[in-house]
Amino acid sequence: MRGLAAAEAFELVDESWESLAGEAGRLRELGHGRLVTYSPKVFIPLTKLCRDVCGYCTFARPPRRGERAYMSEDEVLEVARAGAAAGCREALFTLGDKPELRYRVARAELAALGCETTLDYLVRCARLVLEETGLLPHLNPGLLSVEDSRALRRVSVSQGLMLETTADRLVERDGPHWASPDKLPAARLATIDAAGAARAPFTTGILIGIGERRRERVEALLAIRGLGERGGHVQEVIVQNFRAKPGTRMAAAPEPPLEELLWTCAAARVVLGADWNIQAPPNLSYADFPRLLDAGINDWGGISPVTTDHVNPEAPWPELERLGEATRSRGLELAPRLAVYPEFVAEPERWLDPAVAPHVLALADSEGLAREDGWAAGAAADDRRVPRAAALLDGAPILLPEASVTRKRAPVGNGSASKVSRPVVEALAKVRDGIELDEDDATELFRARGTDFRAVTAAADALRREVSGDSVTYVVTRNINYTNVCYFRCGFCAFSKGKLAANLRGAPYLVPLDEIVRRCDEAWERGATEVCLQGGIHPAFTGDFYVDVCRAIKDAVPGLHVHAFSALEVWQGAATLELPLRSYLERLRDAGLASLPGTAAEVLDDEVRAVICPDKVTTGQWLEVHDTAHEVGLRSTTTIMFGHVDGPRNWARHLLRLRDQQRRSGGFTEFVPLPFVHMEAPIYLKGRARKGPTLREAILMHAVGRLALHPWITNVQASWVKLGREGAQAALRAGANDLGGTLMNESISRAAGARHGQELPPEAMEATIHAIGRAPRQRTTLYGDAPPDRRSVSYDAAPLAEPLNPSVNDANLERPVRLVRPGLVAAG
Repeated sequence: MRGLAAAEAFELVDESWESLAGEAGRLRELGHGRLVTYSPKVFIPLTKLCRDVCGYCTFARPPRRGERAYMSEDEVLEVARAGAAAGCREALFTLGDKPELRYRVARAELAALGCETTLDYLVRCARLVLEETGLLPHLNPGLLSVEDSRALRRVSVSQGLMLETTADRLVERDGPHWASPDKLPAARLATIDAAGAARAPFTTGILIGIGERRRERVEALLAIRGLGERGGHVQEVIVQNFRAKPGTRMAAAPEPPLEELLWTCAAARVVLGADWNIQAPPNLSYADFPRLLDAGINDWGGISPVTTDHVNPEAPWPELERLGEATRSRGLELAPRLAVYPEFVAEPERWLDPAVAPHVLALADSEGLAREDGWAAGAAADDRRVPRAAALLDGAPILLPEASVTRKRAPVGNGSASKVSRPVVEALAKVRDGIELDEDDATELFRARGTDFRAVTAAADALRREVSGDSVTYVVTRNINYTNVCYFRCGFCAFSKGKLAANLRGAPYLVPLDEIVRRCDEAWERGATEVCLQGGIHPAFTGDFYVDVCRAIKDAVPGLHVHAFSALEVWQGAATLELPLRSYLERLRDAGLASLPGTAAEVLDDEVRAVICPDKVTTGQWLEVHDTAHEVGLRSTTTIMFGHVDGPRNWARHLLRLRDQQRRSGGFTEFVPLPFVHMEAPIYLKGRARKGPTLREAILMHAVGRLALHPWITNVQASWVKLGREGAQAALRAGANDLGGTLMNESISRAAGARHGQELPPEAMEATIHAIGRAPRQRTTLYGDAPPDRRSVSYDAAPLAEPLNPSVNDANLERPVRLVRPGLVAAG
């Protein structure tokens, strides 16, 4: 939504801040919902020398005998490393403007450093911080040309320069900007414009209380808006209030009253519009800072647990806990962000240098905000992270409108009650009333944080209890990944081997048929009711390979349920034999196949698939395979592999496509969220994907899956391999009712870097379930009770023999003339 026209904007000068507050709040909610952000940062004052002499500044100062003009590289890295250790994501470089043009000592020190200008040294230090610590540099070096901005863009995620004012009269003798050539409004406007030409995300703002008038503030805001609309690069506008400082020319100048700051913040929101990011520094309003939220701001700026505000050292930042309390007191939710805003993270090719973008993705969540903690799917739990899963689900009691989401809803946690946002209330009310969620509903639920998050997970858990009771099911199964050779090049897969994946772990192998049968015999002796078979697709495979595997297993172990072959394997098998899907699936069924795993789904949205697996089956092809399988009497599971280049809207589409398919065919047995394990994934190693979902996002996938798929798919599984035991327990408290399989062997997640082991035997499964007060139930693939004789032999099972994985070369397979690539064929 666009802001006011200029004529209307100038009419605001006679309004009170209270008269603007309602519209400012409405616009903020329209553009940003309930989210208020902040950036965890460190402050790096690279140099305090400056050629300007602003009348209010205590940051800049002349050279002092015995002191360096610039921080050393070691000093810069020391501050940055302390920030990284404290959980910061931003390194804010603030420095005086071109001190070498005024001070000989600056020129001499730069020469000793091998630099001609301060900007040269800034580039060097920013690159060091980025590469050595992973913190994202935000650079405030003063006036810049287009060439300067482009050079800085190669080592930073954003740049900044406060416009402060467009009032030329403030540069005149005795004005606040007298004798400060870099404070000429035209020069500062040119810098903002240059950053747009350089495609550099940019922060700017206005400074109030230095002698400007309200009309001049509006003029400055309109100028910023015009430049932002032209370049698309202005990521936030700061409204900062002047504070008089001893030892400056303006030490006795009156400070603007709080009401004037509130008016300016509210006017900025109304003038700029709903979508703009508007910030006001909380530390400059001291105890009154929560009132800034009443004026429509949506960002608190940088908050540091490590360094002071070197520009305003007399004004400490509020503690993060206090900041959160203040935000929640206005019915809003606090969230960390990066030094570059989400809308720019969403278009890295346009706004981020290729060398910088991977560092951003490594710190980003699915919405382009900062990851909340260090959790990662597949990573071994440690003392810092273990309590986090449970803590996410606890908190203040939740207040919903009269129509509560579930019939039986208990308050969550202790403390003062918090309200749930309207979009979440409305979506949860639909679930209660038996109305299916639409794409927008599910998307909103996936974005839930804080109180909204606890409301969504509580509703999902209550629905789980209503549908499934308090039992948690699991199946005794053996995974057999029969080859790690695959001619498909999925960006997320660290399991498959080939010429393009030679740097990844493990030698190429192919398990012979007699070894597959031996493993099935061994699994049966250990109480298994199921064998799950999946692998890479060797170029020499035809549909006959999969049929032969099924037949051999059923001949040797007729009681074992064969759960095998992804939609891609089925599609490739049918295509190589030139058979219709139905005919080929009937042939597999008759050979002993009993059900299909839901793998190869990844995310059922072709926008995502075009990036992560372009030659694999499309969304439509995946659904067609499962629809046909259901028609011939085969059941199947469903999965989603999420947390890479996808986001809430893609996830919502995936769930709704599963639900629509289930309504038609009714053949899906369960929904299995599979968080992306990033450590060895090629797409992550190339800097093109995130570090998997955050823990909050992983838990939400189970909760929203429960709510959005109801009543069509009633079983939701938590993958202990991906989540770890503690994460799986959290998912079981948020809508999941199944803990998956014991596995015995697991190779695919381990190849990607997962560290949660290869087997979780029945004893460990049941201990994990009992620990959260639930009752374990051993099941079959299709969710019947496991037969008593199977259960009795599954406990205290004998150790597994060492599996045989001979080299693929031993099989002497011949590559066919033509390889099936369904995704590329469908793309035309």
